[in-house]
Amino acid sequence: MNDAAYEHNGQHVSREAFYTVACDPRRSVAVEACAGAGKTWMLVSRIVRALLEEGESACEPHEILAITFTKKAAGEMRERLDQWLEQFAECSPEELVRELVMRGVEPAAALAAVPRLQGLYRRLLEGGRPVQFRTFHAWFAGLLRNAPLAVLRELGLPANYELLEDDAEARGHTWRPFFEAVTVDKNALADYYAVVATHGRSQTAKALGEALTKRVEFSLADATGVVDTGVQPVGVLLPSYADAADPAQVLFDTPAIRDALGAAAQALGRASASTFSAKGSELEQAIGARHAKGVLDALLTQKGEARKFSEKLAGLEQVRIAQGHAIEHSAARAQHAAWLFQQRMTRLTRLLIAAFADVKRAHGWVDMNDVEQAAQLLLGQSALSGWVQERLDARIEHLLIDEFQDTNPLQWQALYGWLSAYTGAGGRAPRVFIVGDPKQSIYRFRRAEPQVFIAAKKFVREGLDGELLNCDHTHRNARAVVGLVNQAMLAAQDAGEFDGYRAHTTERGDEGELLKLPAIDRDALGAAAEAAPADDGMLHWRDSLVTPRVPPEEQLLQKECEQAARWVAQRIADGTPPRQIMVLARRRNRLSAMQDAL
Repeated sequence: MNDAAYEHNGQHVSREAFYTVACDPRRSVAVEACAGAGKTWMLVSRIVRALLEEGESACEPHEILAITFTKKAAGEMRERLDQWLEQFAECSPEELVRELVMRGVEPAAALAAVPRLQGLYRRLLEGGRPVQFRTFHAWFAGLLRNAPLAVLRELGLPANYELLEDDAEARGHTWRPFFEAVTVDKNALADYYAVVATHGRSQTAKALGEALTKRVEFSLADATGVVDTGVQPVGVLLPSYADAADPAQVLFDTPAIRDALGAAAQALGRASASTFSAKGSELEQAIGARHAKGVLDALLTQKGEARKFSEKLAGLEQVRIAQGHAIEHSAARAQHAAWLFQQRMTRLTRLLIAAFADVKRAHGWVDMNDVEQAAQLLLGQSALSGWVQERLDARIEHLLIDEFQDTNPLQWQALYGWLSAYTGAGGRAPRVFIVGDPKQSIYRFRRAEPQVFIAAKKFVREGLDGELLNCDHTHRNARAVVGLVNQAMLAAQDAGEFDGYRAHTTERGDEGELLKLPAIDRDALGAAAEAAPADDGMLHWRDSLVTPRVPPEEQLLQKECEQAARWVAQRIADGTPPRQIMVLARRRNRLSAMQDAL
């Protein structure tokens, strides 16, 4: 046992003291716990203890609301509660005392609670309204069904609607009206052609698809005017480029810069080394053709750094001055390209979101984003939240949220608007229990944001006068796995890429086994491209209608998938049954790539 892995309000405590606080239903608690720490066990244990409360703290089963993110997880929590209560109904008093003490109950109080615990299963079976195990969207959808018409009108939602749990069909119907809107607007059409010309059709489609996925965040940000200024024009960062419509104008039309480039071309052209003189010729031709990229290629490496020339080169100082101008111009080009892309995509995204909204209205559809926005309005306004609670005839005494790291900002705003109304108002807020692990927040498709967990913990502590618990002790992973996690996370923290990580420990005594494939050199793709022979002096042609452009990062991931596939194939060839091999990936297309390689 490692008591150093348990913290209460920033102080190390024993395991017993930790669970005494975590399972106490009379306290509001926020728990940050690593994988395998028993987060769901704590949540269901709090429900059991809440059902055992007497007197002023007593509550009915339906006054307990447990929220998670999938129907499967909600069903598993309900199943675990039912299994426990069924088992407790058959246990001896001694066994029940041990179970309650394990959940933070004092021995004397545990003994007194034995009869109630033994009868709890029958009480719930005979009761008409059970504990509520819901997903966020199911609970929010229930609020929307009882919303006043004025709320629906304010949100632009139809009174009679069909709830879409999957917006794929609506998205599919959106593209035709979107492209029709682009076609009739010459400015929008110019934006679209420019983005496609720069990034290709496939990458443009991906960017627009991602913009549609992030439509709520985009719309909220756009309403406050921050989208247009999200990327600064080049002139803000580099004043010398402020008056130029194209950064190349500064490079070729500023006398001092043009003269510096010409002097560098002459200095390199006079060099005895053929490689230096060749760069001088390249630079001279690029200046004459006003070819900015040619200037950069002659003076800078592919990484954008100044090329190395001999210290004995006559005129080296002029070359260094020209390289300085080239480096500044390279930064200006990148900033200008980013600004152009952001401005064009902003305008296209507005058209895309408007087309999506028109499609939903035409079909009478309401999606999950609409549900979240409605919940924020209903729960965030005190008059409306009171109406909702009265209409639902359900006062929530206990609110428990599992896997809180997957909560998105809009969901938290809805909860915060509701719960914060109790602070300073004299009313008794629901006791809140949130548990999760920011390190496991990988569900970006849910718009999860780990910073929400930080804000929620602060509110529990300061707004609800609650407790903060941290647990870095797992019951699931072998020592070697925990050691690897510690090594990776602590290194990331030392590099400033992560914050707040504490080394984990494990209950397991076995070492386990780790197998690690060699890392693929990120420069390998670029090096391979440079080494490829240009036998005909022509660029390799790609039919953009049928072959998408694959950026270098995607090529790198493809190589990683191929390497993993070869490893799996070798294990199978060596006699390992395929059913004993599990492959986990963040995205399905990675699995498809591995399957193709196999």
